[in-house]
Amino acid sequence: MAISSESHKQFVEFIKLQVFDDGYIDRQEEKVILEKGINLGISVDSGLAIINQVATSNGYVVERLVNERSRQILNQFASNDGKIDKKEFDDAVAFYQADTKGKLREDEIRRRIKQLILDNGWKVKEGGLFGSKWFSAIN
Repeated sequence: MAISSESHKQFVEFIKLQVFDDGYIDRQEEKVILEKGINLGISVDSGLAIINQVATSNGYVVERLVNERSRQILNQFASNDGKIDKKEFDDAVAFYQADTKGKLREDEIRRRIKQLILDNGWKVKEGGLFGSKWFSAIN
């Protein structure tokens, strides 16, 4: 089903309104945006595509996309030797921070990266003879 020009325009303006204050679309805001799209006759898949397009053209950050990119990066790190070490974790944090354009504090990003690792069942390399418990210390 084709989206009317007026519905598309209203949806785009609603997206811009939702990110007006911070340029960041978190999961809750994205859900509200998609619900608005459904009310305008826009499917979820079309709504996601429009959100991605508007975010890309306006420099907005979409949390879902940042999480997916981070998951891919961590997956690559884990596939090298089966574990994620501290340097790889710190690299993932740096990528996440760059992708969010400084919208989140580093401690929040560390918690999110840790949760991605736990959710995906990846192992981390910590401890050892002189190693620290760097991963376990993240709250």
